[in-house]
Amino acid sequence: MNADAAFSLVGLVPARSGSKRILGKNVRRLGGHPLVAYTIVAALRSEVCDAVVVSTDSDEIAAIADYYGAEVPCLRPAGLAGDLSPDVEWVRFTIDTLASAGRTFGFFSILRPTSPLRQPETIRRAWTEFRSDPGADSLRAVELCRQHPGKMWSLDGDRIRPLLDDHGAKPPWHSRPYQALPPVYVQNASLEIARHNVLFDSETIAGNVVRPFHCRGTEGFDLNDESDWLLLERFVANGSVRLPEISLAPWA
Repeated sequence: MNADAAFSLVGLVPARSGSKRILGKNVRRLGGHPLVAYTIVAALRSEVCDAVVVSTDSDEIAAIADYYGAEVPCLRPAGLAGDLSPDVEWVRFTIDTLASAGRTFGFFSILRPTSPLRQPETIRRAWTEFRSDPGADSLRAVELCRQHPGKMWSLDGDRIRPLLDDHGAKPPWHSRPYQALPPVYVQNASLEIARHNVLFDSETIAGNVVRPFHCRGTEGFDLNDESDWLLLERFVANGSVRLPEISLAPWA
């Protein structure tokens, strides 16, 4: 890897065609544009990605990606596009495909289309934070959890037991208000950044030392099901949230 490549970042946008919880989500229209367009445009306008590459198994999504300015070097094999396919497999396939064309990058970022409220400045802030921490293998977006694991239970026959050990706290965590519990963070899907070598050294997309990226406001909003989609449509319609601005006419 040459010196320039060692400090370069490739933005990877996963957009397979199969989706069961929100049918056709990547091509579904939101504010006039296909959902995947907002992530592509945010990545391009962040001006920190040396390339924005969409990983897809769909010719239609590939054409949409090209229209909005992303690259699709090849289609993702069906074996890497299933419901249970781990991220590390398609990421390695994409990185290897780029490398075979003589294109190498020191870092990669996974930017999922299901977080369309992520702004260009979100990606810039994350990149700046990660670059400031040479000891981190990766950075991952997180937010305070809404359902605290201190109030979760596991089944044990016909009994339930606290999921977490509160070490005999009085009162126990399950009987405390949320505000009195230790803060716990949950990852969201808005972004991840990692060093190229973690794919090969740890065979993961995160490595062992992970830096948190604290999302602000709605930039970590994640579309998981139809209720999330309907909620986001309402927010977009009443102007209470901001999608990344797209100057192109909507994909026809």
